[in-house]
Amino acid sequence: MIVTVFNTAIIVGATSGIGRALAELLVSHGCRVGVTGRRRELLDEIEQQHGDKVVCRQIDVDSPQEAMTALADLIAELVDVDLIVISAGTGTPNPDLAWEPEAATIATNVTGFAAMATAAMRYFLARGRGHLASLSSVAAFRGSHEAPAYNASKAFVSNYTEGLRIKAARSGKPIYVTDILPGFVDTRMAQGEGLFWVASPEKAARQIYDAIRARRSRAYITRRWRFIAFLLKILPDFIYRKF
Repeated sequence: MIVTVFNTAIIVGATSGIGRALAELLVSHGCRVGVTGRRRELLDEIEQQHGDKVVCRQIDVDSPQEAMTALADLIAELVDVDLIVISAGTGTPNPDLAWEPEAATIATNVTGFAAMATAAMRYFLARGRGHLASLSSVAAFRGSHEAPAYNASKAFVSNYTEGLRIKAARSGKPIYVTDILPGFVDTRMAQGEGLFWVASPEKAARQIYDAIRARRSRAYITRRWRFIAFLLKILPDFIYRKF
């Protein structure tokens, strides 16, 4: 198993949750980290905590053109980026199908994600090497009556990530792409009853870090969620509809 060490990384969406835990883990391993997010006060907090080990930039992926320019500027400032992780995401239960939550989820998880992934892949193709990781979800495997846009958006993330992985392989360059599929993680997006196997952001970050360093194509977080993913794939529709 190949294990990679990263000197410089960028995490898109790292002011809280898994993204922040992963940024802090990378810093602890001696990596200089570019941190992006929407909330200026949280970026300031991270800068105060880590000093010149991090470079923080306020980026809103819901404004894709501006976000792509800002990401390119951050890459240029860091000079040579080994790893880009796209962790920005949103989602909320929406059983009444109000349009605003659906639109917000699609804007961030589909359009915003694709803008960041495209910019990152173009950079790595030009650089000739690198690693892109995307945070999807085990929810990508089936639709949801409680949060239709969220599950569908994560299916988009995983499918798009696979396309970029194929593109990287066909380039013949040492560019690696990892699809990260968490189950329940203790973040603000983990809402509702009946949650189980809930991991801390720190535990999730450790397993993500290990999967990326091993250059895995796909990683379930935590690992036991591979079993749930398998069940979701094979469960007949008439049974799945009852959940």
